[in-house]
Amino acid sequence: MDMIHIRAVSPPDLTDEVVALLSDDACVLGLVVQRGAARRPDGDSIACDVLTGAANDVLHRLRAVRLDRRGSLVIEPVDTAFPGETAEEGRRALGPLNGVPVWEQVEARIRSGGRYPPSFYLYLVVAGLIGSVGIVTNSQILIVAAMVVGPEYGAIVSVALGIERGHRPAVRGGLAALGAGFLLTIVITFLFALLIRGFGLESEAFDRGLRPVSNLINTPNFFSVAVATLAGVVGIVSLTEARTSALLGVFISVTTIPAAADIAVSTAFTSWSDVRGSAIQLVVNILVLIVVGTAALRAQRGIWRQVGLRRARHRRAAEEG
Repeated sequence: MDMIHIRAVSPPDLTDEVVALLSDDACVLGLVVQRGAARRPDGDSIACDVLTGAANDVLHRLRAVRLDRRGSLVIEPVDTAFPGETAEEGRRALGPLNGVPVWEQVEARIRSGGRYPPSFYLYLVVAGLIGSVGIVTNSQILIVAAMVVGPEYGAIVSVALGIERGHRPAVRGGLAALGAGFLLTIVITFLFALLIRGFGLESEAFDRGLRPVSNLINTPNFFSVAVATLAGVVGIVSLTEARTSALLGVFISVTTIPAAADIAVSTAFTSWSDVRGSAIQLVVNILVLIVVGTAALRAQRGIWRQVGLRRARHRRAAEEG
C-alpha cells in the first residue's frame, strides 16, 4: 500500500491543533505523540503514516498552521507497509485519488536536480568529452554513454518547475547553469578535439568525411522535436511517479550533450555547416524540454485537481442522497 511517513516537531501551544487535525482524518494511521520529547527544535514529537492519496491535503493543512516554520516537518517515503484493516476506510474514501502524486516529494526530487555544485559542471564536461570521442570514432555506444553521464536534464526540469510555479530564482539559476555549463563543455571539448586533429587520432572514416554519427546529431528536423516532446512528457511523469528506469530512457533520448560535443568537434575540424546544425539541435532540444516539462507539470496538477473535485462532488451527492 502506498503511503508516506511524517515526522514533525510541534511547539507545545500548537500540538493540540495539529493532533486534532491528524486524528480526524481516516487516511492518517499510526499517530504517535510524545510531549516534550524533541530537541533542536524543542517541542513535542509527532509521527504518523498517511495514505499517499491524502498526503497533499494533509501536508497543505499542516503548512497552513505554519508547522513547517514554527517547528519542523519531515516527509519520508514508505517502501513496504501492512497497515491492516485500519486503512480500508481511508482507501475507500479516496477512490481514484489513491494514485495521486505527493507534490511535495515531486518538487523535492526536481529541486535536488536543480543544485549546481562543481560536480554538475564536471559531469557535463566529461559527458562532452565522451561524446566527442564517439563522434570522431563514429561510435554510437559512446554517444549513448555521454547522454547517460550528462546531468543537464535536472537543470532543465528545474527551470520548467520554476516557470510552472512562478519561481524566478529557480528559472534564472537553471538557465545560468545550463548556459555556463554548456559553454564550458564546448570550450574544453573544442580544445580536446584540436588535440585529436593535431595528432591525427580521428578515425579514417571520419577523416574521409564519412560521419554518420555526426550527421545524425547535426541534422535537426521534425523527428528531433517529436522525440524531445515525447521525452519531456515521459521525464515529468517518471519524476512524479519516481520511476528511475523511465527517467534513464529520457537521458538517452535527447540530443543535448551530443549536440554540444558536435559543436566543439565540428569547430575544431572547421565544418561550419555542422556547427550551425548542432547549435540549432541543442537550442531546440533544450527549449522543447522546458516548454513540454512546464506544460506536463501544469497538466498533471490540473488533471488530479479535477479528479479530486469530481470525487468530492460524488461524496457530497451520496451523503445528501
